[in-house]
Amino acid sequence: MKRQLAAMMLLASAIGHVYAQSESEVYLCVDEHGKREYKNTGPMKGCKKVDLPGLTTIMAPAHKAGPAPVKGASAPTDFPKVDGGTQKARDSDRRQILLDEMKSEEQKLANLKKEYNNGEPERQGNERNYAKYQDRVASMKEDIARTEKNVEALKREIGNLK
Repeated sequence: MKRQLAAMMLLASAIGHVYAQSESEVYLCVDEHGKREYKNTGPMKGCKKVDLPGLTTIMAPAHKAGPAPVKGASAPTDFPKVDGGTQKARDSDRRQILLDEMKSEEQKLANLKKEYNNGEPERQGNERNYAKYQDRVASMKEDIARTEKNVEALKREIGNLK
């Protein structure tokens, strides 16, 4: 059992190392509509390599392997504690950040829906080809769906706050 655990730990660390190395190149791509997207695939048209600071890995102190903590169990005696006032301030800050983010996403959603115009957005001058127009409409529909999911997730997260 200990050998299997050691082998799994070694494998996991090796995979993590390879994964971290493969993620070292990041590109910022801007399409013809000005939409910015970060990618880790090779340089493409409209993409520029972005230099990101290295990742810092902090290893947890070694401890005896044992059963997973039980929900509702008390924290170890040497676990750092935060006084109630500090925690309330942190919770308040978190709530405000989430509310601001939700407001931003809702505004983005309203703008997307307005531009989408119930599936019939205004054609642009460079869209003489109907397929190009249809592609833009499909992309807009995807953006709306993604933004709606973001709003739902933010509402759930706010609902989970104390």
